[in-house]
Amino acid sequence: MSPTPTVEPAAYRRTLTTALGPLTGALRAVDRAREGGALNKALEAAADEADASAEALDAARTPDDARAENGRLASSLRALGRDLRSAHGDGGRCATSPRVALGTAAGPKDVKKAGRALAALGYDVTVRLPRTERARHRRLGNGAFVRDGSRGGLGRLVINNGTGTDAVVTLARGERTAFSVYVREGTDATVRSVNSGSYTVYFTTGEDWDGGKRSFTRECSFQKFDDKADFRTAQVAGGTQYTVLSFTLNKVIGGNATTSEVPPGQFPS
Repeated sequence: MSPTPTVEPAAYRRTLTTALGPLTGALRAVDRAREGGALNKALEAAADEADASAEALDAARTPDDARAENGRLASSLRALGRDLRSAHGDGGRCATSPRVALGTAAGPKDVKKAGRALAALGYDVTVRLPRTERARHRRLGNGAFVRDGSRGGLGRLVINNGTGTDAVVTLARGERTAFSVYVREGTDATVRSVNSGSYTVYFTTGEDWDGGKRSFTRECSFQKFDDKADFRTAQVAGGTQYTVLSFTLNKVIGGNATTSEVPPGQFPS
């Protein structure tokens, strides 16, 4: 004979509905929100509701058979709240989509698992988690120009990318970008017709190129070579002399070109 539960199952089911109802509405708002400020606001609101739901479940009187799983659900809801906040994107350089971040987070998976465990005991848990997206792996072709200004000189730039990830190399004069070229990992790319002048050479590496933001979305780094790249053209006896420069993005034995980190906001677009 089963012991009489300390709380009637019907009462606990009502408690679940009351505790989880506001969270369900907040998660629907996350689904509807457009990426950017609206989505960030919805994520923050949903995180607050996840915390509130967890507190309500912690305080709830539960049937004996649901006590352990009720505690697990409350813990998983707190984890969900943390994941919703950490997915909050700033929209800047190297900004992974919040929906991609949620797709790899543990909190939503733990909520599902705890919900299934309670459902197996006869207590329905209705939490419609926000939609997620899989991580993308967008790339440009090797040597493709991300940005191409006027090039009519004779200079030549050769880039070797041994960093292990794709890269975009940008040459700039002052605050003005001359051109940016995409170089796939393990390959070389050559830019011809570089105008004479002194350039700062920037490069960013990472995974998944977002053309709209002109940035990678994962594993990003932003650097520049400390020395300027000087391209010169001169008339000499018998013809014209012009500059050919080679840059290796990864560190090599015997290399003498040093680099410095660049804050993402200062990287030329």
